[in-house]
Amino acid sequence: MSVGAQAARGRAGASAGGSWRGLLHALAYLVPSLAVFCVFVFYPLVRNLQLSVYDTSQLGALVGFVGAAHYARLLTSPEFLNSLRVTLVFALYTVPAGIVLGLPLAMLANRRIRGIAVYRTAYSFTIAVSIAAAALIFEWLFDPNVGVFNYLLSLAHGPRVGWLTDPRWALPSIAAVTVWKDLGFDVVVLLAALQGVPDELVEAARIDGAGQWAVFRHVVIPAISPALFFVGVIATLGVLQSFGQVNILTRGGPVGSTDVIVYSIYRNAFVNFVFGYAAAQAMLLFVIMLALTALQFLVFEHRVTYQ
Repeated sequence: MSVGAQAARGRAGASAGGSWRGLLHALAYLVPSLAVFCVFVFYPLVRNLQLSVYDTSQLGALVGFVGAAHYARLLTSPEFLNSLRVTLVFALYTVPAGIVLGLPLAMLANRRIRGIAVYRTAYSFTIAVSIAAAALIFEWLFDPNVGVFNYLLSLAHGPRVGWLTDPRWALPSIAAVTVWKDLGFDVVVLLAALQGVPDELVEAARIDGAGQWAVFRHVVIPAISPALFFVGVIATLGVLQSFGQVNILTRGGPVGSTDVIVYSIYRNAFVNFVFGYAAAQAMLLFVIMLALTALQFLVFEHRVTYQ
Protein backbone atom coordinates (compact mmCIF):
# COMPACT_ATOMS: atom_id res chain seq x y z
CA MET A 1 0.00 0.00 0.00
CA SER A 2 1.36 3.37 -0.97
CA VAL A 3 2.13 6.09 1.56
CA GLY A 4 -0.70 8.25 0.15
CA ALA A 5 -3.24 5.45 0.54
CA GLN A 6 -2.13 4.81 4.11
CA ALA A 7 -2.48 8.52 4.91
CA ALA A 8 -5.97 8.64 3.38
CA ARG A 9 -6.99 5.57 5.34
CA GLY A 10 -5.65 7.13 8.52
CA ARG A 11 -7.60 10.32 7.89
CA ALA A 12 -10.78 8.32 7.25
CA GLY A 13 -10.28 6.40 10.50
CA ALA A 14 -9.71 9.62 12.42
CA SER A 15 -12.81 11.16 10.86
CA ALA A 16 -14.91 8.13 11.80
CA GLY A 17 -13.54 8.20 15.33
CA GLY A 18 -14.36 11.88 15.57
CA SER A 19 -17.91 11.23 14.37
CA TRP A 20 -18.44 8.55 17.02
CA ARG A 21 -17.06 10.80 19.73
CA GLY A 22 -19.36 13.61 18.58
CA LEU A 23 -22.33 11.23 18.68
CA LEU A 24 -21.42 10.06 22.18
CA HIS A 25 -21.09 13.67 23.34
CA ALA A 26 -24.51 14.51 21.88
CA LEU A 27 -26.08 11.47 23.55
CA ALA A 28 -24.53 12.49 26.86
CA TYR A 29 -26.33 15.85 26.62
CA LEU A 30 -29.58 14.08 25.72
CA VAL A 31 -29.49 11.59 28.61
CA PRO A 32 -31.22 13.88 31.18
CA SER A 33 -34.07 14.68 28.78
CA LEU A 34 -34.41 11.04 27.73
CA ALA A 35 -34.53 9.99 31.38
CA VAL A 36 -37.33 12.46 32.11
CA PHE A 37 -39.27 11.30 29.05
CA CYS A 38 -38.81 7.64 29.98
CA VAL A 39 -40.01 8.18 33.56
CA PHE A 40 -42.89 10.56 32.91
CA VAL A 41 -44.02 9.71 29.35
CA PHE A 42 -42.91 6.37 27.97
CA TYR A 43 -43.24 4.23 31.10
CA PRO A 44 -46.73 5.58 31.98
CA LEU A 45 -47.81 5.00 28.37
CA VAL A 46 -46.61 1.39 28.40
CA ARG A 47 -48.12 0.84 31.85
CA ASN A 48 -51.44 2.30 30.73
CA LEU A 49 -51.46 0.04 27.66
CA GLN A 50 -50.88 -2.94 29.96
CA LEU A 51 -53.70 -1.89 32.27
CA SER A 52 -56.08 -1.53 29.33
CA VAL A 53 -55.95 -5.25 28.53
CA TYR A 54 -56.46 -6.45 32.13
CA ASP A 55 -59.17 -6.43 34.71
CA THR A 56 -57.96 -4.89 37.95
CA SER A 57 -58.80 -4.92 41.62
CA GLN A 58 -60.04 -1.78 43.35
CA LEU A 59 -56.42 -1.09 44.33
CA GLY A 60 -55.24 -1.30 40.72
CA ALA A 61 -53.61 -4.73 40.86
CA LEU A 62 -53.82 -6.81 37.69
CA VAL A 63 -56.41 -9.57 38.08
CA GLY A 64 -57.05 -11.21 34.73
CA PHE A 65 -56.11 -10.75 31.10
CA VAL A 66 -59.11 -9.69 28.98
CA GLY A 67 -57.43 -8.67 25.74
CA ALA A 68 -59.46 -6.20 23.70
CA ALA A 69 -62.65 -6.68 25.74
CA HIS A 70 -62.48 -3.21 27.27
CA TYR A 71 -62.03 -1.62 23.85
CA ALA A 72 -64.95 -3.58 22.39
CA ARG A 73 -67.12 -2.55 25.32
CA LEU A 74 -66.15 1.10 24.88
CA LEU A 75 -66.92 1.21 21.18
CA THR A 76 -70.45 -0.04 21.86
CA SER A 77 -70.98 1.99 25.05
CA PRO A 78 -73.55 4.83 24.80
CA GLU A 79 -71.78 6.64 27.64
CA PHE A 80 -68.40 6.59 25.87
CA LEU A 81 -69.90 7.57 22.52
CA ASN A 82 -71.68 10.46 24.26
CA SER A 83 -68.37 11.54 25.86
CA LEU A 84 -66.69 11.41 22.45
CA ARG A 85 -69.44 13.53 20.90
CA VAL A 86 -69.37 16.05 23.76
CA THR A 87 -65.57 16.34 23.53
CA LEU A 88 -65.57 16.96 19.79
CA VAL A 89 -68.38 19.54 20.06
CA PHE A 90 -66.49 21.19 22.92
CA ALA A 91 -63.40 21.45 20.69
CA LEU A 92 -65.49 23.00 17.90
CA TYR A 93 -66.81 25.58 20.37
CA THR A 94 -63.46 26.59 21.81
CA VAL A 95 -60.65 26.28 19.25
CA PRO A 96 -62.11 28.50 16.47
CA ALA A 97 -63.46 30.97 19.06
CA GLY A 98 -60.02 31.35 20.64
CA ILE A 99 -58.42 32.15 17.28
CA VAL A 100 -61.23 34.45 16.10
CA LEU A 101 -61.13 36.44 19.35
CA GLY A 102 -57.37 36.30 19.84
CA LEU A 103 -56.38 37.63 16.40
CA PRO A 104 -58.17 41.04 16.55
CA LEU A 105 -57.04 41.51 20.16
CA ALA A 106 -53.46 40.77 19.11
CA MET A 107 -53.78 43.19 16.21
CA LEU A 108 -55.02 45.87 18.59
CA ALA A 109 -52.15 45.13 20.97
CA ASN A 110 -49.74 45.50 18.03
CA ARG A 111 -50.72 49.14 17.54
CA ARG A 112 -48.02 51.67 18.38
CA ILE A 113 -49.98 53.94 20.68
CA ARG A 114 -49.36 55.43 24.10
CA GLY A 115 -50.13 53.14 27.04
CA ILE A 116 -50.33 50.01 24.89
CA ALA A 117 -48.25 48.08 27.46
CA VAL A 118 -51.15 48.30 29.93
CA TYR A 119 -53.52 46.84 27.34
CA ARG A 120 -51.09 44.04 26.49
CA THR A 121 -50.80 43.14 30.16
CA ALA A 122 -54.57 43.14 30.63
CA TYR A 123 -55.15 40.70 27.78
CA SER A 124 -52.29 38.35 28.66
CA PHE A 125 -52.79 38.05 32.42
CA THR A 126 -55.07 35.01 32.04
CA ILE A 127 -51.90 32.99 31.37
CA ALA A 128 -51.15 33.31 35.10
CA VAL A 129 -54.67 32.26 36.16
CA SER A 130 -55.12 28.57 36.99
CA ILE A 131 -58.08 26.72 35.53
CA ALA A 132 -59.41 26.18 39.05
CA ALA A 133 -59.39 29.92 39.77
CA ALA A 134 -61.01 30.65 36.41
CA ALA A 135 -63.73 28.08 37.09
CA LEU A 136 -64.49 29.56 40.50
CA ILE A 137 -64.72 33.07 39.03
CA PHE A 138 -67.19 31.91 36.39
CA GLU A 139 -69.12 29.81 38.90
CA TRP A 140 -70.04 33.07 40.62
CA LEU A 141 -70.77 34.81 37.30
CA PHE A 142 -73.01 31.91 36.21
CA ASP A 143 -74.89 31.64 39.51
CA PRO A 144 -78.64 31.53 38.70
CA ASN A 145 -79.59 33.74 41.66
CA VAL A 146 -76.80 36.25 42.28
CA GLY A 147 -74.72 35.82 39.11
CA VAL A 148 -73.74 38.82 37.01
CA PHE A 149 -74.87 37.32 33.72
CA ASN A 150 -78.44 36.71 34.87
CA TYR A 151 -78.48 40.15 36.45
CA LEU A 152 -77.58 41.71 33.11
CA LEU A 153 -80.31 39.65 31.44
CA SER A 154 -82.82 40.91 34.00
CA LEU A 155 -81.86 44.50 33.19
CA ALA A 156 -82.75 43.75 29.56
CA HIS A 157 -85.99 42.05 30.72
CA GLY A 158 -84.68 38.70 29.53
CA PRO A 159 -85.39 35.32 31.14
CA ARG A 160 -83.02 33.82 33.67
CA VAL A 161 -80.76 31.15 32.23
CA GLY A 162 -79.49 28.05 33.99
CA TRP A 163 -76.00 28.41 32.61
CA LEU A 164 -74.67 25.30 34.36
CA THR A 165 -77.93 23.43 35.01
CA ASP A 166 -79.57 23.58 31.58
CA PRO A 167 -78.25 20.91 29.15
CA ARG A 168 -78.55 23.41 26.29
CA TRP A 169 -76.30 25.97 27.98
CA ALA A 170 -73.91 23.93 30.13
CA LEU A 171 -71.39 22.97 27.43
CA PRO A 172 -71.28 26.47 25.84
CA SER A 173 -70.77 27.90 29.33
CA ILE A 174 -67.83 25.55 29.99
CA ALA A 175 -66.47 26.49 26.56
CA ALA A 176 -66.68 30.20 27.47
CA VAL A 177 -64.58 29.57 30.59
CA THR A 178 -62.01 27.69 28.52
CA VAL A 179 -61.82 30.36 25.81
CA TRP A 180 -61.36 33.10 28.42
CA LYS A 181 -58.66 31.12 30.22
CA ASP A 182 -56.70 30.35 27.02
CA LEU A 183 -57.18 33.75 25.38
CA GLY A 184 -54.07 35.26 26.96
CA PHE A 185 -51.83 32.55 25.49
CA ASP A 186 -53.41 32.97 22.04
CA VAL A 187 -52.96 36.74 22.14
CA VAL A 188 -49.30 36.51 23.19
CA VAL A 189 -48.42 34.01 20.44
CA LEU A 190 -50.28 35.92 17.73
CA LEU A 191 -48.88 39.26 18.91
CA ALA A 192 -45.35 37.88 18.65
CA ALA A 193 -46.13 36.71 15.11
CA LEU A 194 -47.60 40.09 14.14
CA GLN A 195 -44.52 41.90 15.41
CA GLY A 196 -42.44 39.70 13.12
CA VAL A 197 -44.31 40.72 9.94
CA PRO A 198 -41.78 42.62 7.77
CA ASP A 199 -42.75 46.29 7.47
CA GLU A 200 -41.33 46.42 3.95
CA LEU A 201 -43.89 43.85 2.74
CA VAL A 202 -46.76 45.89 4.14
CA GLU A 203 -45.41 49.12 2.68
CA ALA A 204 -44.82 47.50 -0.71
CA ALA A 205 -48.42 46.25 -0.78
CA ARG A 206 -49.75 49.69 0.10
CA ILE A 207 -47.60 51.34 -2.58
CA ASP A 208 -49.09 48.90 -5.09
CA GLY A 209 -52.55 50.17 -4.13
CA ALA A 210 -53.69 47.42 -1.75
CA GLY A 211 -56.27 48.43 0.82
CA GLN A 212 -56.38 47.46 4.48
CA TRP A 213 -58.32 44.24 3.86
CA ALA A 214 -56.08 43.21 0.95
CA VAL A 215 -52.95 43.83 3.05
CA PHE A 216 -54.41 41.81 5.91
CA ARG A 217 -55.50 38.93 3.69
CA HIS A 218 -52.54 38.67 1.33
CA VAL A 219 -49.65 39.87 3.49
CA VAL A 220 -50.41 39.61 7.20
CA ILE A 221 -52.27 36.28 7.25
CA PRO A 222 -49.61 34.40 5.21
CA ALA A 223 -46.87 35.92 7.39
CA ILE A 224 -48.50 34.81 10.66
CA SER A 225 -49.85 31.49 9.32
CA PRO A 226 -47.24 29.42 11.25
CA ALA A 227 -48.47 31.01 14.50
CA LEU A 228 -52.12 30.43 13.58
CA PHE A 229 -51.35 26.80 12.80
CA PHE A 230 -49.43 26.40 16.07
CA VAL A 231 -52.25 27.92 18.11
CA GLY A 232 -54.81 25.68 16.40
CA VAL A 233 -52.87 22.48 17.09
CA ILE A 234 -51.97 23.35 20.69
CA ALA A 235 -55.50 24.54 21.48
CA THR A 236 -57.01 21.33 20.09
CA LEU A 237 -54.71 19.14 22.18
CA GLY A 238 -55.41 21.24 25.28
CA VAL A 239 -59.19 21.15 24.83
CA LEU A 240 -59.23 17.39 24.39
CA GLN A 241 -57.55 17.12 27.82
CA SER A 242 -59.91 19.52 29.62
CA PHE A 243 -60.84 18.41 33.11
CA GLY A 244 -60.61 21.06 35.84
CA GLN A 245 -63.41 23.34 34.68
CA VAL A 246 -65.76 20.40 34.13
CA ASN A 247 -64.96 18.86 37.51
CA ILE A 248 -65.52 22.13 39.39
CA LEU A 249 -68.54 23.52 37.54
CA THR A 250 -70.71 20.63 36.35
CA ARG A 251 -69.11 17.24 37.16
CA GLY A 252 -70.15 16.01 33.74
CA GLY A 253 -73.80 17.04 34.08
CA PRO A 254 -76.50 17.90 33.60
CA VAL A 255 -77.54 14.53 32.09
CA GLY A 256 -74.11 14.00 30.56
CA SER A 257 -74.11 17.22 28.52
CA THR A 258 -70.57 18.14 29.69
CA ASP A 259 -69.21 14.62 30.21
CA VAL A 260 -65.96 15.05 28.28
CA ILE A 261 -63.67 12.05 27.84
CA VAL A 262 -61.09 13.04 30.46
CA TYR A 263 -63.77 13.49 33.12
CA SER A 264 -65.23 10.11 32.14
CA ILE A 265 -61.77 8.56 32.56
CA TYR A 266 -61.44 10.17 36.00
CA ARG A 267 -64.88 8.93 37.08
CA ASN A 268 -64.24 5.35 35.95
CA ALA A 269 -60.78 5.23 37.50
CA PHE A 270 -61.18 7.07 40.80
CA VAL A 271 -64.90 6.80 41.53
CA ASN A 272 -65.86 3.43 40.04
CA PHE A 273 -62.34 1.94 40.44
CA VAL A 274 -62.38 0.14 37.08
CA PHE A 275 -58.82 1.03 36.18
CA GLY A 276 -58.52 -1.28 33.18
CA TYR A 277 -61.62 0.20 31.56
CA ALA A 278 -60.42 3.74 32.27
CA ALA A 279 -56.98 2.89 30.84
CA ALA A 280 -58.64 1.70 27.62
CA GLN A 281 -60.48 5.04 27.44
CA ALA A 282 -57.18 6.86 27.89
CA MET A 283 -55.58 4.86 25.08
CA LEU A 284 -58.48 5.64 22.74
CA LEU A 285 -58.16 9.33 23.65
CA PHE A 286 -54.45 9.12 22.81
CA VAL A 287 -55.28 7.63 19.41
CA ILE A 288 -57.94 10.31 18.78
CA MET A 289 -55.52 13.11 19.65
CA LEU A 290 -52.87 11.57 17.40
CA ALA A 291 -55.36 11.24 14.53
CA LEU A 292 -56.67 14.81 14.88
CA THR A 293 -53.13 16.21 15.00
CA ALA A 294 -52.18 14.24 11.87
CA LEU A 295 -55.37 15.46 10.17
CA GLN A 296 -54.54 19.07 11.00
CA PHE A 297 -51.07 18.65 9.52
CA LEU A 298 -52.46 17.02 6.37
CA VAL A 299 -55.19 19.62 5.83
CA PHE A 300 -53.64 22.87 7.01
CA GLU A 301 -49.84 22.65 6.99
CA HIS A 302 -49.54 22.99 3.21
CA ARG A 303 -51.30 26.35 3.56
CA VAL A 304 -48.72 27.61 6.04
CA THR A 305 -46.12 30.02 4.67
CA TYR A 306 -42.71 29.48 6.26
CA GLN A 307 -40.32 32.38 5.65
